[in-house]
Amino acid sequence: MIMVEQKLETKKAQAPKPPVVASKKEVNEDAWRIIIHPLLTEKSINVVESQNKLTFIVRTEATKKQIKWAVENALAVKVEAVNTLIDREGKKRATVKLTKEFKAADIATRFGML
Repeated sequence: MIMVEQKLETKKAQAPKPPVVASKKEVNEDAWRIIIHPLLTEKSINVVESQNKLTFIVRTEATKKQIKWAVENALAVKVEAVNTLIDREGKKRATVKLTKEFKAADIATRFGML
């Protein structure tokens, strides 16, 4: 019993660690670890023009919330919805709908898609 109480006392005496503040560069790098690359197909380009959506190949284990966070931080836009699917090759595609404030065509131009 005495040894257990001593261990508890030493844990209480330790000071809490300060929060880690990530720089913008580190956040951007983390976002691009989730997003692998934009998808350049005829269908995805038509969706950019007609529905204000972008399509990306993302990590297979990424969730919709992680994909939304990554797109918002990497591209400095607001995301309205995220749809995902895993294709026959085992790659995960994420179709991201942007809010009306942002134009998917502008982002696609930055990537050289249009």
